[in-house]
Amino acid sequence: MSPVFPMLTVLTMFYYICLRRRARTAARGEMMNNHRTIESNSRVSPLNAEVVQYAKEVVDFSSHYGSENSMSYTMWNLAGVPNVFPSSGDFTQTAVFRTYGTWWDQCPSASLPFKRTPPNFQSQDYVELTFEQQVYPTAVHVLETYHPGAVIRILACSANPYSSSPPAEVRWEILWSERPTKVNASQARQFKPCIKQINFPTNLIRLEVNSSLLDYYTELDAVVLHGMKDKPVLSLKTSLIDMNDLEDDDYEEKDGCGMDNLNKKFSSAVLREGPNNGYFDKLPYELIQLILNHLTLPDLCRLAQTCKLLNQHCCDPLQYIHLNLQPYWAKLNDTSLEFLQPRCTLVQWLNLSWTGNRGFISVAGFSRFLKVCGSELVRLELSCSHFLNETCLEVISEMCPNLQDLNLSSCDKLPPQAFNHIAKLCSLKRLVLYRTKVEQTALLSILNFCSELQHLSLGSCVMIEDYDVIASMIGAKCKKLRTLDLWRCKNITENGIAELASGCPLLEELDLGWCPTLQSSTGCFARLARQLPNLQKLFLTANRSVCDTDIEELACNCTRLQQLDILGTRMVSLASLRKLLESCKDLSLLDVSFCSQIDNRAVLELNASFPKVFIKKSFTQ
Repeated sequence: MSPVFPMLTVLTMFYYICLRRRARTAARGEMMNNHRTIESNSRVSPLNAEVVQYAKEVVDFSSHYGSENSMSYTMWNLAGVPNVFPSSGDFTQTAVFRTYGTWWDQCPSASLPFKRTPPNFQSQDYVELTFEQQVYPTAVHVLETYHPGAVIRILACSANPYSSSPPAEVRWEILWSERPTKVNASQARQFKPCIKQINFPTNLIRLEVNSSLLDYYTELDAVVLHGMKDKPVLSLKTSLIDMNDLEDDDYEEKDGCGMDNLNKKFSSAVLREGPNNGYFDKLPYELIQLILNHLTLPDLCRLAQTCKLLNQHCCDPLQYIHLNLQPYWAKLNDTSLEFLQPRCTLVQWLNLSWTGNRGFISVAGFSRFLKVCGSELVRLELSCSHFLNETCLEVISEMCPNLQDLNLSSCDKLPPQAFNHIAKLCSLKRLVLYRTKVEQTALLSILNFCSELQHLSLGSCVMIEDYDVIASMIGAKCKKLRTLDLWRCKNITENGIAELASGCPLLEELDLGWCPTLQSSTGCFARLARQLPNLQKLFLTANRSVCDTDIEELACNCTRLQQLDILGTRMVSLASLRKLLESCKDLSLLDVSFCSQIDNRAVLELNASFPKVFIKKSFTQ
């Protein structure tokens, strides 16, 4: 055969490939034009008018600055039409989360972060809102009135909270997400992120926030949901574009939350026989384990499917000593726990915060998991895990004898009698009961038997009748206590403070914010300063009776002080603050918002003299 024919064959094939690529490019351009045309038409079509609605109800949230018995600074202010917008400033009619910046991470009460937390999960708080009508979302607008920029993720849920019949499947879809970014202006704004289209209608929207870059508390006024009652025509064409892109070499599979079909990813049945394990056979077992320790959980699941050697390493219980499942709350269910179970027999730190809600995790599924994996547990995070009931706490108390750290923050659906079981966990060193329905009898029992406690959070526990009795028990039994959160405890007096100060000399952190029954005239704050020289953080927020004498006692006795909040006092002068700042060389945060004697001129003067101290001065327009 002449050598010309092979050359012609190659040229023919090359010509064919060029024509195919050109045709594909043209088709894609035509399709994208059609995409724009349909999108344009969907906006103006009178047959499918856009519905605009404000939130009807706030159904769940992780924290708020306000009280459980009022509307000031609470998440419930997000329901309905705006109360403040477009005004800027600090207003009680807005929704405010409990923290901002990194100040709480620098406190003695701060917990160590979990390993293997994926870098794209940076949510710290959330709020879920329902709307009257289910729509296909076209826009979500958040009205921010003070220090905007906290919202980093918006999600939609397929479940209708107002439906009488439970859904066959509950799906969460991310409409928009972004890493935390600093917004330099503190003024009000209407935040209008560009959201993606989803293929189901929704009337349940979730905002997730990260306030770590904020200079002060963010304040949200309202949320507006725009959407179509009928499915937009554009969504019918989306699959065509995606199929066209499948032919490209740069196609990359995208896994939304990384926990879809967890059972498939862990299944060893899909492993193929390979000739060898490459150079991994030459590496020490411990070195491979160390390398894999840097992978996130979904990556570990994927790697387990590559070969038998790596499958063995990825399924080794030593890889699951610290297990953070909070980033996968939207997908985690009983099946996920079942497939993780054989690998978690040595787990010591377990984070199930935010997980299991709306039927994703059952009491039986949680109980089965802990019965196999609870014996070595030292730390258990269950913040906002609303599937918990009394049976769950009973299982924890029986299956986790070594537990030292238990977080039940905002588990406000737990019945009061469930907390009695915590008293069996005698090794507890940290207990967070913020926004729970723990009652006085159960709490007294816990304090009596858990004498090793070092960190205790009782903020916004509204079912406790007499905080003086609780404080007396803390002073008598918890001699090792280092941090205590009594935020918004309604009835503690100088008697309870005296018991705390004399019984807990190791206290480094004390939050007495919004405790209206404490009066400086009784000498309670001066006594605190004299008897607790190790204090690093003291919050006396919204106590109008704090005076110069109290500040001067702190300056003389608490020289290690790093954070002080005296928001709202009328009786503190510039001179006493200057004395405090000169004595407390480590002071880094001082909140003097709404202190009537400390105006903006005084703050500027203090900033000039003490540039390393962040002095906060809020305002109302």
